Amino acid sequence: MVIAKNTICVWYDKDAEAAARFYAETFPDSAVHAVHKAPSDYPSGKAGDVLTVDFTVAGIPCLGLNGGTAFQHSEAFSFQIATDDQQETDRYWNAIVGNGGQESMCGWCKDKWGISWQITPRVLTEAMAAGGAEAKRAFEAMMEMKKIDVAAIEAARRG
Repeated sequence: MVIAKNTICVWYDKDAEAAARFYAETFPDSAVHAVHKAPSDYPSGKAGDVLTVDFTVAGIPCLGLNGGTAFQHSEAFSFQIATDDQQETDRYWNAIVGNGGQESMCGWCKDKWGISWQITPRVLTEAMAAGGAEAKRAFEAMMEMKKIDVAAIEAARRG
């Protein structure tokens, strides 16, 4: 077993394994590697309950921890997924929102476990990097959107 030098630990109430399996089914370069059960009782569970899950999301090593309700998620942490076109944007957005998630603004949504995701088309990132009037138009267009509309961002870039 190889342990990554840096791993993102994501706290779940009790559904780390279900979340990891959903991510593995939804995003390329994602997988569930191992499920570890608690060797004894702990504050939010019993011996034999799933305690941690080793998984990868879009190439990023993660550890899901079933830590109970002590901590809640916020937008202060999110996964940002770069997409190449509207079809890919729609696929990820619809998978997250359609599986008990929730829409937010500017390409942000939450999955049913409360984890925030930014589904960000590359055309938006490129427009922001261009700076000046092009970035301003793309940014203003984005500010009116929930799921990012690639064609609308492209039109805003052109002016």
